[in-house]
Order: sequence, then C-alpha cells, then structure tokens
Amino acid sequence: MDPYYRAGSKADREALKNLFIILSGEDRAGMTKFAAVREIAGVYVRLGEYGKLTHFLASCISRDPQDPYNAYYLHLTAYVHKERQAYPVAALYFDMIIKNYPDLIIRGRSIHLDCLEHLIALTGSPERRIQYYKELIDRFSGKIDLGTAYFMLARSYEQIGEWDEAIQSYTKYRPYIGKTNIRGFPDADYHAKQLVDFHNSPRDWTFESLAALVAAVKSALDEGNSPRLRQYQAKVNFFARSWSQDADDSGMAEFSLSAFTGNNEIRCAPSLDPGSNANEAYLKTTGWDQYITTWYLYFRKIYFPADPDIHGRWEWAGIYYGEKL
Repeated sequence: MDPYYRAGSKADREALKNLFIILSGEDRAGMTKFAAVREIAGVYVRLGEYGKLTHFLASCISRDPQDPYNAYYLHLTAYVHKERQAYPVAALYFDMIIKNYPDLIIRGRSIHLDCLEHLIALTGSPERRIQYYKELIDRFSGKIDLGTAYFMLARSYEQIGEWDEAIQSYTKYRPYIGKTNIRGFPDADYHAKQLVDFHNSPRDWTFESLAALVAAVKSALDEGNSPRLRQYQAKVNFFARSWSQDADDSGMAEFSLSAFTGNNEIRCAPSLDPGSNANEAYLKTTGWDQYITTWYLYFRKIYFPADPDIHGRWEWAGIYYGEKL
C-alpha cells in the first residue's frame, strides 16, 4: 500500500491496508475488485479525504481502461467534485459517463439516470437541459416523473424561443395537470393550459390596444348588447370568480351575460381602477341583476411570443365578483 493512501485512525489505516491487499491480488476486473474499490472509497468519503479518493479512482481507471465498472468510478469522482462545489468539473464527469461509458445498475439504480438528473440540476444552459431532458424521457420514462420532465422541457424550449417545440411539450404535459407538483412552479398547470389552449384557438377576440378594448366593451354595455359582449370575451382561459377564489378556479367561465343584465342599466366607472398597470387593467361596473351587483372586468396584455401578431395585444380575460379586496 502506497503511504500516500494512509488516512484516519489506526483502525481506518488497518482497514485500508487490508482492502489494498485484496485489491492487489485481483489481476482482472470483477466483483471482488469492485467491492474492494467501493469499500476503500467509502472510507475516504467518511474521512473527508476527497483528494486521496480522486487520486485513487483515477489510478484504478488508468490501470484497466476496459474495466466495466469504470463508469461507477467516474461517477464517484463526479460526486466528489460536486461535494467540493466544483460544479463545472462534476458536470464534465457526469457528461463523460453518459457519452463514453455503458450504463451500470448499482444497487438497483441506473448510473446514467443519476448522471442525467445531476446534469439537469447543474447546468445553466437551456440548450443543454433540453438535450438532457429529451434523453431522460426517451430512456427512463418509466422511472421518472414524466409530468415534471415534460413541463421543464417545455420551459427550456420557451426560454430559447423555440415555441413550436415548447407548445408540443406543454401539450404532452396536459395529461399530468392536477397530478404533478413541480417544485418552484406553483402555477405550472395554469401556465401550460393557458398557452396550449390559446395556441389552439382562433385568437380573434383580441384588440390592438387597451383603450380600444375598453371602449368596445363599454359601448356594448351601454347598449345592453349581450351578443357583442360575448364576442369580446376571450374564448379560452376566461374566468368568472370572486376575489378570494384561487387563480386556477375558472368559475362560471362559460355563461351568457344576458342572464345577468336583465332589464337593469349597467354602469361603468369613468376610468380604470387605480390598481391597473401596463399589463393588467380593471374596470368597475355596477347594476348587475344578481346578489352581487358589482363586477370588475379584468383585461390583460397577451403574453404569447409564439405569434408576434398577437403578442402584446389585449383581451378581456375575466370577471371578478364584488368589491375589490
């Protein structure tokens, strides 16, 4: 045993000595050699001797480049660099394993699957994440949360402006809505549904400006013209709910405004609510023929870069019942 590899207490040094003796007696790759390497690695990890561990693993790989367990030794090396926060170096090793070494199943777990999950977490490049998520889905669909994978793949496409691919991936995510909890994205279901439904719609209810939209809605209300009001409503993702309801509760999204106008005269505030901004606007209206007579009409600027002719236009997106909270 090379003195360099001594470490730890007397018991640790004795254990390492015995393991190196076993290792030196193995002239070819096999389970005995693999078990000895794993035990030696375990001692160094426990002692925090990461320098000795990476040196030892490198020597194992260089001595026998054809060892079928080299992927595992490289995986341990990547793990060490990750633990030492050398993330770019760790990513290089994880990537090397996937590209150059056959997969291994260690303790029922795929080395390649683990490498892909680490690479997704480590990379800051949406392009690289797309590659990794696609391989993850293609090779390990039965061992991962497919809903999360499809959503994150779609989000990565969205980040680089590949909208056709993003919509396709969000569409594949749709069956998982309500079944997958994606960490860091509480509005994942709403975002995916909104984009996919909007993509599949004619988008013929939009207005070039907020002023034009508000004027059209006010005119229809003054005339009591329910068909025109219906024409101006967004045909997808329209909601009607109280202020306290969750955003994913569409409420009575499919209803006829004529049932609520009755013979009453609907009155509009002379100007938009002060809470309006460059992307959202609220118009207070009163006189509706129901228990809650005050409604706020909600208008929003459309976010849909997939269609530059529509992106940035305005739509009447919903109704809030009651006084604004």
